[in-house]
Amino acid sequence: MSLSQAQKKAFRSIGHHLNPVVTVSENGLSEGVMAELERALADHELIKVKIAVGERETRRQAVEELAANSRAEVVQIIGKVALLYRHNPKANPKLSNIKRFENHHGRH
Repeated sequence: MSLSQAQKKAFRSIGHHLNPVVTVSENGLSEGVMAELERALADHELIKVKIAVGERETRRQAVEELAANSRAEVVQIIGKVALLYRHNPKANPKLSNIKRFENHHGRH
């Protein structure tokens, strides 16, 4: 599942308005973090994850590992925040950030 540039652009505009729902701390990718990530992706499809660990390369590795373990796509990484997407065909329209904001695309 590789996202097109147009999809990434649309997801970035939606993601701009989101707050992080999962935080990875110094404890790393624990079972609790992975369980919360799995729940958040299933509910919301597009989520922000805060990576509160040391150096840039360490954060990038953590994001790549999160994406691989959760079968999610990395849309964007800015500083300590990553935007992840995983399609859920049975997503609840009231919870899915994609469905809730599909007509916004950054234009108010």
